Amino acid sequence: MKSNTKTALVTGGTKGIGLGIAEAMLADGMNVMITGRKQRSVDAVVKQLAKKYGDSIMGLAADVVDIKDQKKVVSAAIKKWKRLDVLIANAGVGHFASIEDLTAKQWKEVIDVNLTGVFHSVKTAIPALKKSKGYIITIASLAGCNFFARGAAYNASKFGLVGMTQAMMLDLRPYDIKCSTIMPGSVATYFNDHKPNAKKDAWKIQPEDIGQMVMDLLKMPARTLPSKIEVRPAKPASTKK
Repeated sequence: MKSNTKTALVTGGTKGIGLGIAEAMLADGMNVMITGRKQRSVDAVVKQLAKKYGDSIMGLAADVVDIKDQKKVVSAAIKKWKRLDVLIANAGVGHFASIEDLTAKQWKEVIDVNLTGVFHSVKTAIPALKKSKGYIITIASLAGCNFFARGAAYNASKFGLVGMTQAMMLDLRPYDIKCSTIMPGSVATYFNDHKPNAKKDAWKIQPEDIGQMVMDLLKMPARTLPSKIEVRPAKPASTKK
């Protein structure tokens, strides 16, 4: 392990976009810590990735809603690799219902995970990122600028996340910490209990596409910061010929 190898933390890294990003960074030679809510799922992904990337991959069960969990994860990454250079705040949930039918419990979970959870991840990572002059990338959504029926909780969380990321970008710029938010449209993931289908979902953005986008951001010249990126399928299913 090289002492100058960059280290990243990816929340919600056991599947979908998070996993796509983790694999892209591992392929580029980075060390990566992934988290998920269930240790069994985390262990299974780490075991699979370790076959190719060895001890460059590590994982812990952690809930972004619990700031103590986030402190534990950041400490573990630094203990193993001596540094933290990148935070990918990806963990997210969605409940979709009319405001009449949306329960207080559903509202709280969406806001807690998608917004407060990012706050927890960022707060615990800042001291290490100051030392490394690192990068924070939040995974928002086009739902952070386009509202839709049955999306009150999800829209609120993603509109909030976009605003939060842009504000903290201004707060952290003086420390040479970059902040960007990626706002994907339709992605072929397991989000909201969807089961990806290679054929039916071929038109969608793929997790590895977001992984490539993250690597492009990390390799931008130090003087340049794409702070907000909207990304959508080039040809939605409704117009595919």
